[in-house]
Amino acid sequence: MVNNNTLPTPVNILAIESSCDETSAAVCRDGMILSNVIASQKIHEQYGGVVPELASRAHIQHIVPVVDAALRQTGVDKKDITAIAFTRSPGLIGSLLVGSQFAKSFALAMQIPLIAVHHMQAHVLANLIPSFTNGSPAPKPSFPLLCLTVSGGHTQIVICRSPVDLQVIGETMDDAAGEAFDKSAKLLGLPYPGGPLIDRYAKTGNPAAFKFPEPQIPGLNFSFSGLKTSILYFLQERTKNNPAFVKENLEDICASIQNRIVSILLNKLKKASLETGIKNICIAGGVAANNGLRVALQEMGTKLQWQTFIPKFEYCTDNAAMIAITGYYKFLAKDFVNLDVTASARAEWE
Repeated sequence: MVNNNTLPTPVNILAIESSCDETSAAVCRDGMILSNVIASQKIHEQYGGVVPELASRAHIQHIVPVVDAALRQTGVDKKDITAIAFTRSPGLIGSLLVGSQFAKSFALAMQIPLIAVHHMQAHVLANLIPSFTNGSPAPKPSFPLLCLTVSGGHTQIVICRSPVDLQVIGETMDDAAGEAFDKSAKLLGLPYPGGPLIDRYAKTGNPAAFKFPEPQIPGLNFSFSGLKTSILYFLQERTKNNPAFVKENLEDICASIQNRIVSILLNKLKKASLETGIKNICIAGGVAANNGLRVALQEMGTKLQWQTFIPKFEYCTDNAAMIAITGYYKFLAKDFVNLDVTASARAEWE
């Protein structure tokens, strides 16, 4: 166990992520990511979405090989692990249970601290993962910072005052941005997951070809359900007169949809920056891998004199590296949990 007065050297954190359909393990040493192994589940593509029971079974199959690979890549022996971190919430409960039970068993067997991580907090802290450009350390955001966190099930604006002091100041009232992308893609007849395909087709389309409404939601909250409905009615009307409309205009439709989703996100982020006075701006989550959003953020940042930060692509989608970096900062704060901790599908931020 850890001495309460001194920190071991080095601090090796083993992290587990199993909230949805990726089984991932990572090793972090003193805040540096040494490995980040991800096993994705292709079986869900044929169903047009994640099937919880199949996801749980796949996690059971993958968890031991993925952890073994993460350790072998670094040369770190399990006896040298200082603490183990895992995703406690939110996510699919069956999937979370696989990761949490593995982590608790590992902590008990090795007599090391156990660290519970909130998945959305980890997405924010992915911006703190050290990266390098041409061998030199890339700049890291300073505190306080604002983070727009956009994933398949969540859309949030977060104030981050320190790695362990985070506050949600705006969130979606219905669909998340990732759902808006995927549901729009489904309306266009694109296969699952459709969000990345909209991004791909949008690159060669005209974002001003078609106009979709921007919801007028007060404050810093979001809503995407009305946009989804307007896209549905738009497609029904256009295809009624021309059944080939989608095929003939796919790139322009995708570009126009993406342009509206991105404008909704960034207009709220701009409002949050003006209200808080914070100009250190980050994005995170699976939708942060969207090329249109990344480019638009950088353009807005230049215009408004923001310092903008975007995680590497590999740290945007679900991964254990973000759990590991969060676990590292929680370790420094001595934020541990007991073995009776339970996974939760919808737990709020602590």
